[in-house]
Order: sequence, then structure tokens, then C-alpha cells
Amino acid sequence: MKKVLLLATVFGFAAAITASAADASENWGKTCVKCHGPEGKGDTKIGEKLGIKDLTDAKVQASFTDADAFKALKEGLKDSDGKTRMKPVEGMSDDEIKALVQHVRGFKK
Repeated sequence: MKKVLLLATVFGFAAAITASAADASENWGKTCVKCHGPEGKGDTKIGEKLGIKDLTDAKVQASFTDADAFKALKEGLKDSDGKTRMKPVEGMSDDEIKALVQHVRGFKK
């Protein structure tokens, strides 16, 4: 019986992690792709116009912490003049935002 509970717990965690990764990929596609592009390179018309950095670049990835990325997603980003550069994500839980941050970290080469 203990083995069955242990296996059920392990499979439950594995399913949750897989679901989280799938949700992050889906959220990236719905929310971020139009500016950042499918691979996070910022190579879209909007991304090029806004000068979005290439998230596959290790130096770019090193320039911000997970906490910085979480805050940017949660609160949005403004430039020095107070103009909105990135709107905050809408309708995502903190866990979904954390999963999205990890998705972004996966772009690093």
C-alpha cells in the first residue's frame, strides 16, 4: 500500500510539473510572442521597434534575476519617462508567472 501511495505521489508531482511547463508555453504563446517572438529573440516587428533584447543571449539572461522578471511580468515595465514599455500580464496566478519566468530561462543558450 505504501508503494502505491508513493508512486501516486511521484506521478502526481510529475504531472503537475508537466502541466506547469505546458501552461507556461501556452501563456508565452498567448501573451509574449507578439513582441518577444516564439524563441524569445525579440525579432518581431514590434520587438524590433521597441528594441526588445534577445532572451537567448546569456548576457541578457544574466542581466536580470528571477525576482526582476517576476516583478516585470506582474507589474509591467516603464521607461525613464514613465511610458509603458511592457504591460503587466493579466489573469495569471503567481505560480503561472513563476512558471513563465522559468520558461524564459529555458531560452538561454
